[in-house]
Formats: sequence, structure tokens, C-alpha cells
Amino acid sequence: DCPPEAGDFRAQQCSAHNDVKHHGQFYEWLPVSNDPDNPCSLKCQAKGTTLVVELAPKVLDGTRCYTESLDMCISGLCQIVGCDHQLGSTVKEDNCGVCNGDGSTCRLVRGQYKSQLSATKLDDTVVAIPYGSRHIRLVLKGPDHLYLETKTLQGAKGENSLSSTGTFLVDNSTVDFQKFPDKEILRMAGPLTADFIVKIRDSGPTDSTVQFIFYQPIIHRWRETDFFPCSATCGGGYQLTSAECYDLRSNRVVADQYCHYYPENIKPKPKLQECNLDPCPASDGYKQIMPYDLYHPLPRWEATPWTACSSSCGGGIQSRAVSCVEEDIQGHVTSVEEWKCMYTPKMPIVQPCNIFDCPKWLAQEWSPCTVTCGQGLRYRVVLCIDHRGMHTGGCSPKTKPHIKEECIIPTPCYKPKEKLPVEAKLPWYKQAQELEEGAAVSEEPS
Repeated sequence: DCPPEAGDFRAQQCSAHNDVKHHGQFYEWLPVSNDPDNPCSLKCQAKGTTLVVELAPKVLDGTRCYTESLDMCISGLCQIVGCDHQLGSTVKEDNCGVCNGDGSTCRLVRGQYKSQLSATKLDDTVVAIPYGSRHIRLVLKGPDHLYLETKTLQGAKGENSLSSTGTFLVDNSTVDFQKFPDKEILRMAGPLTADFIVKIRDSGPTDSTVQFIFYQPIIHRWRETDFFPCSATCGGGYQLTSAECYDLRSNRVVADQYCHYYPENIKPKPKLQECNLDPCPASDGYKQIMPYDLYHPLPRWEATPWTACSSSCGGGIQSRAVSCVEEDIQGHVTSVEEWKCMYTPKMPIVQPCNIFDCPKWLAQEWSPCTVTCGQGLRYRVVLCIDHRGMHTGGCSPKTKPHIKEECIIPTPCYKPKEKLPVEAKLPWYKQAQELEEGAAVSEEPS
């Protein structure tokens, strides 16, 4: 890699012509890059003018053909260069930015967000995109606007409102933003140099949707430990390695569940080796090296029962104790050091439980107003519904939506002139009578 102060190689070759007269005049020459027809000729533009001149038919060997590629010009011809910096190599970076990688160090995150903004909630988080993510693309459809909040690893915070189309530098990451009347498109090649939080600002009566896709680095990875101490000081014993979960950002060991969170992470199996094979001095100088013979079962994990769930709904956790035990020939079980069991995976000590949604209130449609003019009431049914859609109990009375409210019909009420009551015509009168007779009184509401 060139030192950062080296400058652009093509620019150096153009500026070498600054002290040579062109048509009787001196110019300051700037490079013209990415010429699709002949990327290996030295084309330069005179500063402050539109004058573009080919100052040499070939650039010097080792000049990049294009600014965004490793391919380089040799003898005036563009030759391919792989990410391993070898001429003629076709090796490329994977989506995670690893040269000749298999894509296992990052994961594809994609999703859709629907805005839920209101008069009281004018902005909302769409997605948090962590440090080191690549190939980010978001498309917002609707009247709302995207904006960015950033937080660097040092804790410095920033904000960018993305008010117009263009390419911006936000915390050293290049952001390409396009604004259309009915949609916005945000692209970032990455790798991001900070944590980005994409938010949405309310600016229209209708809802917006945002589709997003990006590759997120897997920052917690397993790494193998050294061998644990030997199980015997002489006469032959055994020792094992284990695996610990490592945080690549903070460079420290963290709890195992961080690594279990990524299904792509496969925990390395422990290795087993014999050790301290020298004979013990007090014995007859010979011991058969078989740490696991038939009478000595391997140490094993043993777990206590799960505790009760910490929450009855909405996701809780329950835990248990797991310890490494050894059983002797008589069947006595004793606790031993954990590393002796590391040849098999340790059973999980916490697990999620009752992850279904808590019951919530569901309000039905309002009834028509009880009057046809003036002020009346309208009613609705409010049910407590569980995660299966069944009518249940357990919703908070404090959050229950109200079941009746006043309503006003804009038609004014007026009193008609007093008229004598009109006799009901016979068929109607008969029908009313029949209806009354048939209605049996029941205790149950229906």
C-alpha cells in the first residue's frame, strides 16, 4: 500500500507537464480518470478550462485503469488485478469485504418498515446499521423523509438531515442520496466507520414504507483456547482445549450467548491430547495410558431443572445451573473442573420462554349514533384478545379503550306541529303484536 501522503499516481503524471508549454501557454493539468474508451492513456484537463488533452499515449506502468478498481495499466493495456494484489488474479472480495472469503464473516439483513407516525410521534427509528456494515441500500416510498444519526466507537454523535440529492461524507462514510417526489433512495458502500441509525420524519398524511438490505459483520466469533492443565502430573493424563466467544470490536472475551446469537457461528469442537506421559517415580515405572477406560466413565454435564419463566407472556427467560461431574466405579458423583467436560458442548443455562405476545385490547367498529339529529351516543365492543386471536382476560384495565362516546349529528332537531296520533294500519299492528308475543325473556345477554 502506498503511504497516505503519496497522492494520486495519475495526478502526478499530469502535473509533470505543468512546466511544458501547450500551444505556447502554461497550464496546471488535472487528471481525467475512468475513460471508458482508453483507460490507459494519459488524458488531462487544464485547470479552470474545459480543455482536455491526451498528453501521453500510455500512462506509466502500475497506474490504475479506473479509480474504483485494482486493475492496472501495463504497457498501455489494462490488466486485471485480484484483491490479493496479484496481477492476472481473478480473486474477488466477498460481500463481507474479505479477499477470497466465503461470506461467513457477515450476514445479510433485509426487511421492511412501515411508518407508524402520529401527531404526538413525529419521528421513528427504521433500522440500526452497525459499524463495519457494507452494501447498504434503503428505499423509502411515501411522503416522509429519511435522516441519519451516527455514533462513532469513541462515542461522538452526529446527525445528517439528507435534504437534497447528492453524495455526502458522514463520519468518514460516503452516503449517496437521491430524492424524488414520491420516494428516497439511500446507498452506502461501506464499510461504515460508525454505527448508523436511520430514522424517518413525518411530513405527510399517508404512511410510508422503507425497504432495506445490508451486510452486517458478525462481530462475535468463537476462538479456540490453549490446552487446559493436564489431568495428571505423571503417568499419563489428558488435556482439552475449549472455545471462547470473542468480541472483535472491543477485543475481549464475552459471554457465550453472544456467539450463539449468530447461527453462522459454529463452535469449534474441543481437541483432546495425552500429556505428562513420564512414569510416576514411586510406582513400578509403568502405567497404561488410557485415561478413559471402561470403569471410568467420562466426566459429563449435569443440569438442574429450569426455573419458572420470568414473565407470563411477551417473552421472559428461565435459567438453570449446569455443572461438570465425574462418577467413580461405586457410582458416587462429584463435581469437577469445567474444562474436563469441554469435549462436549455445554448445555445452555438460559433460554427464552413464553415468547408469545401478551393479550391486548381490540376495539371493534363504532356503532351508528343513537340519534338522527343533535347530540347522542355511539358504542363499540372492546375485547381482550390473546396471541391466538381468542377472547381472554389479562389485559390492563388502565389501557382499555373507552366503549362509548358522544356524537353529534349535524342535522338540527326541530319539533313538528302537534298532530293527532294516527292509528297504525292493520298489517303493521298485527306484525308488532306477533313480534311481542314471540319474544321470550332470557337471562343471558345475546
